[in-house]
Amino acid sequence: MRVLLVEDQPQLADSIAQALKGTSLTVDVLHDGVAADLALSSEEYALAILDVGLPRMDGFEVLARLRARGKTLPVLMLTARSDVKDRVHGLNLGADDYLAKPFELTELEARVKALLRRTVLGGERQQRCGALVYDLGTRRFSLGDDLLTLTSREQAVLEALIARPGRVMSKEQLAAQVFGLDEEASADAIEIYIHRLRKKLDGQAVAIVTFRGLGYLLEGRDA
Repeated sequence: MRVLLVEDQPQLADSIAQALKGTSLTVDVLHDGVAADLALSSEEYALAILDVGLPRMDGFEVLARLRARGKTLPVLMLTARSDVKDRVHGLNLGADDYLAKPFELTELEARVKALLRRTVLGGERQQRCGALVYDLGTRRFSLGDDLLTLTSREQAVLEALIARPGRVMSKEQLAAQVFGLDEEASADAIEIYIHRLRKKLDGQAVAIVTFRGLGYLLEGRDA
């Protein structure tokens, strides 16, 4: 899953990004509100983490513009402000959660997991497709009693497919979930990850089906 982090303190932004990447999330990092507004209007994310005190356009305005476009993307606000009015203002604009600075990275990770579980899986901790089970709490896939060992790229592709049951995803859509803004998105590379995933799913009651010219679909099958 792809997350947008907007924080103007480079050291803090790097610490948060590394922690989230350690949980196999794809993280785009930006440092000002104008860049964030542009990214949120043109890219697809599972969640946004917005600092309130951003240069050029503050986090409140970025959030307001996001909601005005009808986007329901979950948003976690970060703030150094202790005024309750500020928090109420953010929540009224459509923020899903608030975290006051300073905070522990473990708490941030827990809040991110909770928001993703609530929005991506509708509050459920697990999603199933045939023999494949995805636990959003641990962000691990399993086949039967065995955990599935995946690279971060393979994880991102499989997460994107299982989150959209019954929907065909193009290589371009999958690439947008796998590669960050600072990486060269390669639709052709998706074929490599699909090939690797098929080998790991081989012989199980789940398969990645190719729809020529359209993309891929994760499909459960009878054992």
